[in-house]
Amino acid sequence: MKLGIVGLPNVGKSTLFNSLTKAGAESANYPFCTIDPNIGIVPVPDERLKVLGDLYQSEKVVAATIEFVDIAGLVKGASKGEGLGNQFLSNIREVDAIVHVVRCFENTNIVHVDGSINPLRDIETINLELIFSDIEIIERRIARASKGARNDKSLAKEVELLNRLKEHLEEGKLAKNFETEDEDELKLLESYNLLTYKPVIYAANVAEEDLANDGADNEQVQKVKEYAKEEGAEVFVICAQIEQEIAELDDDEKKMFLEDLGLKESGLEKLIRASYSLLGLLSFLTAGPQETKAWTIKKGTKAPQAAGKIHTDFERGFIRAEIVNYDNLVACGSYNAAKEKGLVRSEGKEYVVQDGDVILFRFNV
Repeated sequence: MKLGIVGLPNVGKSTLFNSLTKAGAESANYPFCTIDPNIGIVPVPDERLKVLGDLYQSEKVVAATIEFVDIAGLVKGASKGEGLGNQFLSNIREVDAIVHVVRCFENTNIVHVDGSINPLRDIETINLELIFSDIEIIERRIARASKGARNDKSLAKEVELLNRLKEHLEEGKLAKNFETEDEDELKLLESYNLLTYKPVIYAANVAEEDLANDGADNEQVQKVKEYAKEEGAEVFVICAQIEQEIAELDDDEKKMFLEDLGLKESGLEKLIRASYSLLGLLSFLTAGPQETKAWTIKKGTKAPQAAGKIHTDFERGFIRAEIVNYDNLVACGSYNAAKEKGLVRSEGKEYVVQDGDVILFRFNV
């Protein structure tokens, strides 16, 4: 899973990136200190892995990972080359979802590029830049497709779709709100990789005192939540400054620190939960003496395709999947004990994999 972090300068974007990835991206109180995109790969916290690793005495325990791409703070006119311009927007074309950091805290020591705190205005500013960038992509596609449209009905149909889409974007609307007329149009729309078609998670960056009650008393956070609800986006409340402090601690200290703040989970855990929910993802597990590992798949994935995540041969030669639920396996204390109790099932090609399935794939190539 790949997430792109965007936001205006000085909203806490690079501070959040640093704390999530411990990558040490430069964070300074002036616009455009992030020039090249910073990339950090983070393991997905999953307590089940350690338990299974101990149970199987695995040599290696491998978590699923998320790749974060942190791009320069965008400003009005970025798509036209203002600030550091459009080159950065291309860095997030390949991400699965966009994490949009919005500032919901007052601090006279940290300047806001627009002079005041107004997250909805900030969201609009960023959205417009993403829209302008998408229009550029669409215009290039129109120019290419128009050349062959006279002699090719499918190209002519695509040009007609592109023109409607361009008009939609020029009205300041996002591609995700564009209505397609049939399945073919939807497939084309998905293939364009438009920034405003991507799912969004809003990170409402608050002061420490707003963290324990999840920003319930923060008017700006409530506005962001209402906006996100209308848009079908996820929101999580975070204090980037606190996250940075948490990032320096080991696991035991981290737990105590979170408890002192009245928090159940870190910002990274909140973000991962929001990402999995938004993108419809789940994790299945494989375990053995050599390796215990978590694998991320989309909800609704069938057993052979899940097997293909491990290796294409597993999918090609799929025979069956031997499956035990994680909780049942741990309660029984071993795979054999679970098998004796009839808790290990043999499933075929139509089985839809569930979160927490511990799977042994049988295949023959």
